[in-house]
Amino acid sequence: MTTTIYVPRDSAALAVGADRVARQIAAEALARNLPVRIVRNGSRGLFWLETLVEVQTPQGRVAYGPVTRADVAGLFDAGFLDGGAHALNLGLTEEIAYLKKQERLTFARMGVTDPVSVADYEAHEGFAGLRRALAMAPADIVQQVLDSGLRGRGGAAFPAGIKWKTVLAAQARQKYIVCNADEGDSGTFSDRMTMEGDPLVLVEGMTIAGIATGATEGYIYVRSEYPHSIATLNEAIRNAEQAGFLGDDILGSGRSFRLIVRKAAGAYVCGEETALLESLEGRRGIVRAKPPLPALQGLFGQPTVINNVITLASGPLILARGADFYKHYGVGRSRGTLPFQLAGNIRHGGLVEKAFGLTLRELLYDFGGGSASGRPIKAVQVGGPLGAYVPESQWDLPLDYEAYAAV
Repeated sequence: MTTTIYVPRDSAALAVGADRVARQIAAEALARNLPVRIVRNGSRGLFWLETLVEVQTPQGRVAYGPVTRADVAGLFDAGFLDGGAHALNLGLTEEIAYLKKQERLTFARMGVTDPVSVADYEAHEGFAGLRRALAMAPADIVQQVLDSGLRGRGGAAFPAGIKWKTVLAAQARQKYIVCNADEGDSGTFSDRMTMEGDPLVLVEGMTIAGIATGATEGYIYVRSEYPHSIATLNEAIRNAEQAGFLGDDILGSGRSFRLIVRKAAGAYVCGEETALLESLEGRRGIVRAKPPLPALQGLFGQPTVINNVITLASGPLILARGADFYKHYGVGRSRGTLPFQLAGNIRHGGLVEKAFGLTLRELLYDFGGGSASGRPIKAVQVGGPLGAYVPESQWDLPLDYEAYAAV
């Protein structure tokens, strides 16, 4: 009987030797005449445990980590293909507290699937939102996004549905969907994780946005320092095209949408949406004056939806399960979930997806485990390098846009 072993292909795992671990597992299994199938999945986002190796057992997937090449022979000796006891055995992956306490909606498939397998994606609710969208009128799709309360996850928190509605109403022969994947802020990695660990959710989300607004072309503008993201996206797009989910006649619906990946220019300013458009058009990335708004005169002067990766990746679930399901999560005007990225002097750095409303203290201690150095945490930078330093007196505020804007 062949045992399935999961070894991440995410950049964070590759940086600590995941490729070497995968090769050593294959070699060790061959030498012991043990049939295995190695799947290169995305990272679960538990970065302090990378390389996190998972083994499929009758009880579920059992996790081991952090695994190095030198650990592999000992894992086989301990019977890790059957979930055997070992110092690196973390138990059932889904029972790891860091994961179990999360509410993974956008990141539901992260680390679970083969990122570029259309069949694997479909087996885990993939393309359900697109299939539903194809049976709806464009205005009804936009209304679902409006009703869900989804706001831009790039930082400005502008309601995504309003952008989509504006582009839908605009009259033009050509419209565009642009994904801002120029993730340049230090300590951020949720966009990269999505592109490397579940790229088809971004493909699906952009296609839904295209159908909703009448756009037939999309561009993903990817940070130049993300070669693995670019390669994974291109592979996922080819696979989606071959399966009929992208192209001139999506699933026989008569609707068309095409996606192109563009490597960014390497300038921090190109993370600003109008500078990004300038760069996409082949010019130096300089911020444009507004108005006109990109929704009316964006890429090549045409109506354009510009959203970041997580915003667009939220669309498939909203369409698959409905606006009411999504807006059930969160507080006030901050609906749904947000991927919180923990980095710096923190014991358990990584990604946490939770509904709006938890506190910074919960994030730092319930998930982060306190400081890596063991010394007291005195201040936390929230929202990247342009965000504020938050003192301990404000760590019990609910994490939502309005509460943080107020202080």
